[in-house]
Amino acid sequence: MEEYLQEINVEFGSGGKQCVRIPFPVIIGAGPSGLAAAACLKAKGVPSLVLERSNCIASLWQLKSYDRLKLHLPKEFCELPMMAFPPEYPNYPTKQQFIEYLEAYASRFEIRPIFNQRVVRAALDERLRLWRVTTTAAAADSKSETEYLCRWVVVATGENAEEVVPEIEGMEEFKGGVVHTCQYRSGSVYVGQKVLVVGCGNSGMEVCLDLCNHHAAPSLVVRDTVHILPRSVFGRSTFGLSMWLLKWFPVRLVDRFLLAVSRVVLGDTSRFGLRRPELGPLEQKNLTGKTPVLDVGTLDKIKSGDIKVRPSIKRLRRQSVEFVDGKSENFDTVILATGYKSNVPSWLKETNMFSEKDGLPKRAFPNGWKGEDGLYAVGFTKRGLLGASMDAKNIADDIGSCWREEANNLKTISWTLSLQENIKFD
Repeated sequence: MEEYLQEINVEFGSGGKQCVRIPFPVIIGAGPSGLAAAACLKAKGVPSLVLERSNCIASLWQLKSYDRLKLHLPKEFCELPMMAFPPEYPNYPTKQQFIEYLEAYASRFEIRPIFNQRVVRAALDERLRLWRVTTTAAAADSKSETEYLCRWVVVATGENAEEVVPEIEGMEEFKGGVVHTCQYRSGSVYVGQKVLVVGCGNSGMEVCLDLCNHHAAPSLVVRDTVHILPRSVFGRSTFGLSMWLLKWFPVRLVDRFLLAVSRVVLGDTSRFGLRRPELGPLEQKNLTGKTPVLDVGTLDKIKSGDIKVRPSIKRLRRQSVEFVDGKSENFDTVILATGYKSNVPSWLKETNMFSEKDGLPKRAFPNGWKGEDGLYAVGFTKRGLLGASMDAKNIADDIGSCWREEANNLKTISWTLSLQENIKFD
């Protein structure tokens, strides 16, 4: 990689702005999806340049996840292409084990991202038919910019690039702490506190369990219907069993089986304020992307009363929370387990491939990985690392079939005109 950059690095323009012309793909994001794309490209003989806004790979896992986090699915469904988890790892690797696996993956495939480079703009230059990817250094006081000029751009910033913080009336009035789960690490900070967790997805459920285990008094806001499934059935993972059944039976029949088994194992969850949607768990996942909750012990705490279920919040007051049912209760802290969203529309100046509404590809899985003019997406499938691996392989096959010809064409662009005339900054 270094020898390539030495050959193509060109500085010009005012204010120390730098342009780097790249004859191979630029991957934006060094999470699991970006690493998978870089490794698959390398297997096809295609180098790549990975840009990452943080100072490490997999920043969501390293910097914004709670300590007790484990993979929600068995490890065989979370492997990146061409490298299995170590055999000694448990079926559900811990956060630290997964980070170690990703670091080993990057080392094995010699993936060396350029860190602390935040992409602020990526747009196609219609005249050159090349992409201009502009970055700024992550340091708050830095004004330096770099522009990468390339034929292919792989968007790997993912569905979880920015935390979702809902607007709740009275939030500025509330004197207790209000934090997003991206700031939550351990329930040890909240010993003896009354804590309200907003959001009943996998993260909200696990944070409540962690708070219980650290002798806090959590309550859980359940604003909508939710499917809760046992993590394992008949000694097999529920997800793995579902994938096997789907080879033989339609989705709706598999959903009926899952709901019947869940009722036997978990009981009627609606008795505890956890109503199920009308759509089955797999059908809902396919249509909306909403993931069912795989129970790891939280439901028992709800049944025992250690975790209270509350309705939606109406507003926050100085020391209390008022709910839509008219009841109020004092809390020391509110934790927002309200998830994450894509940030692609804020920097990608393109509207054909990605939706401006939610920042996800407009074309449904499995066809959302390829756009036009050398634009690709990896990890936006709402199907976890399995979907990301499929995207990465497809992208590598597509780029690998033509990249050498394209790279040679780039070298033939006339440099007899001045750089300022051929490459202009907006």
